[in-house]
Amino acid sequence: MPNTSTDIGAVALLDEPVRRALYEQVVGAGRAVSRDEAAAATGVSRALAAFHLDRLAEGGLLVAEYRRLSGRSGPGAGRPAKLYRRAAGDVTVSLPDRRYEVPALVFAETIEQMAGHVAPETLRASARKVGEAAGSAARERAGPRAGTRQRHNALVQVLRERGYEPRETDDGEIRFANCPFHALVEEHRPLVCGMNLALTEGLVDGLGVDVEARLDPQPGMCCVTIGPARVDTQPA
Repeated sequence: MPNTSTDIGAVALLDEPVRRALYEQVVGAGRAVSRDEAAAATGVSRALAAFHLDRLAEGGLLVAEYRRLSGRSGPGAGRPAKLYRRAAGDVTVSLPDRRYEVPALVFAETIEQMAGHVAPETLRASARKVGEAAGSAARERAGPRAGTRQRHNALVQVLRERGYEPRETDDGEIRFANCPFHALVEEHRPLVCGMNLALTEGLVDGLGVDVEARLDPQPGMCCVTIGPARVDTQPA
């Protein structure tokens, strides 16, 4: 169960600007980051970066590991570097204390028990409608003259606002480093992934971006990927 006092302490650590910048740099990297890399990325000294990174690890926001960055081993390979990555656990603070994951689990259980009826399809339709509304609102904010790149940037921004942590790849895909519905995924993966896909499809359609969302689970990533629209080469 969440520990409110511990979580409040963890969140309070991010009130310090340098510490928050270092945390965001590690999270944004999506991999283990060394003290030297974090210091260079945020423009602070290595000693100051090490101090704040260790504080974040002590507070449970990051985890530390040791690895030789040269890839060599044995005598002369040098000392292992201390690296940091985001901790796996969630930090949630609500005052007064709220437990929305409980009704979410109950709803998911109920919907799955109704799988013989239309409930899952109804859920996906509702998720798509919510996504379309959010995408349309983002399109209005971008303005009627927004070009392809501006709409793409608007899509990335609206995904960030909804907690997906989009990562753009070299081959033009957008992958999600975080699933906002992680608490439900382990026990209700097909249901949640289907809802996630429908919600993302709605966002894409509402924004009018020429891409498509599809299920493509990858280790450490959300189940949904956004990529260039596929051309149907099947004969008519």
